[in-house]
Parts: sequence; C-alpha cells; structure tokens
Amino acid sequence: MVIMNTPEKLLQRLEDIGQELTKKPGALALIGLGSVGLERERLDAFSDLDFFVIVQAGYKAQYLEDLSWLTQLAPAAFSFANTPDGCKFLYADGVFCEFAVFEESELQQAVFAPGRVVWKAAGVSEQIAVPQRAHLPGPPPAVEWLIGEALTNVYVGLLRDLRGEKLSAMRFIQVYAVDRILELAERCEPAAGAAADGFSRERRIEQRVPALAGRLPAFVQGYARNRESALAVLAYLDEQFEVNPAMKQAILKLCGLAG
Repeated sequence: MVIMNTPEKLLQRLEDIGQELTKKPGALALIGLGSVGLERERLDAFSDLDFFVIVQAGYKAQYLEDLSWLTQLAPAAFSFANTPDGCKFLYADGVFCEFAVFEESELQQAVFAPGRVVWKAAGVSEQIAVPQRAHLPGPPPAVEWLIGEALTNVYVGLLRDLRGEKLSAMRFIQVYAVDRILELAERCEPAAGAAADGFSRERRIEQRVPALAGRLPAFVQGYARNRESALAVLAYLDEQFEVNPAMKQAILKLCGLAG
C-alpha cells in the first residue's frame, strides 16, 4: 500500500524538525527548499522534504552522524549518506527527506535556489536562506547545435544497438537525445505556467510544455525498443526543424528503412 502524505503533514513535520533543532547545541537555522521553501504552491501528496540545516563551526559531523534530531519525532525506516554534506532519510510513515548540513561559512560556496527560513536561532539573519553564490547557467546552446546533438546521439545509439549494447543504446537514444529535444521544445512549443527547475530540465516538463507531453511515450519506449524510439525522435525533429538529409538517411538505414 502506498503511504500518502498531505501538504499539511509535510509542512508540520518540517516545523517539528525546526523545533527539535532548538533543543540541540550548535544549530543555527533550518532552511526549507523547493516545494517546502518558496514554491509551496507545488507542494502535494507526492512531495518530499528538501532542506538545509545550518550549524556552528565544528558541529557538522555530529549532525550527520547522529540523526536523533530527526528520529525523536517519528521512527526511521531508512537513511544513507549520499554526499559528504547530505543524507536521504525515510520516516516509517512515508515522509521522505533529502537534506544537507552546512556550517555557516560553507554557505558562501553552496549553490542552491533561494529558500525559506523555517527556524533560526536568535541573531541569525533571514538572509541566511539566500544563496551568496548564484546559480548562473551558461549561455543557451544554438538550436543548430541541439539538433545536431540529438541526431548524432540517435545515430551512435543505433550503432550500439546493432552491436548488442542495448543499454548504452537506450541511454543515447532515449535519454541524451531526448534531453536535447526537451531544450528544443522549451524554445519552440507553447509553454504553460508551471515553474522550471534550474537544476533539472525534465522536472514538470509535462506541465510546462503540454504540446510535447503526448509524444514523450514514443520517444522513450524502453530497453527493447531502441529503434522505434529513434524513429519517433527523428520524426519529431524532421517535423519541427530542418534536418540534414544525409543524417536522416543514415538513421533510417540503421533502422532498416532505407537502401
């Protein structure tokens, strides 16, 4: 049975974590991120708790090694340290947390979207939830580059499929080439109002570019259908953009559809 949460339960759990931190030495702040930060309009029953815990110098290891500030609230089902700074943690009641612990000085180098102060110790500035190092993506690649990458990813993927490297082929065709299509579609298809994620382009793509959503199943047909997925990707590119005829023929030939 799937354990469902409610937005109210998730927000209350985060508040409770903040209150638990008030009892612990060295704690400075709890910052909510994403859908429990400044984007709470996205919060739903399928959300998790993303947050930072900010501590005084010398306390970081203690907070990462002793998770009693989490387990005092409810029983744990699973946890593991996924980065030197962070942990993924599942409560037995289905609340899932992804968090990092930083000493205040480390925030100067941390790259994150602005968050929300859930709790802070006296004397700590509200600005602690604002990144000092902005996430500045590079200039967007040219449309021609994106088309070329998508086509060549499909081509290489088909070669690997013919060689029997089906997993690698799947990634080239159904992941790498599709990633480029997502970038192209964001520029060329009518966009809806869902917020983009600066760190993960595929997030909410179905809501952000609804005109593309109906074609995604054809692009990603699975391990055993690399050629079918390749043809769907090629068809989309051919409909929307000017595709190099030689590359089109080369791809069709690898799919057994050209002489």
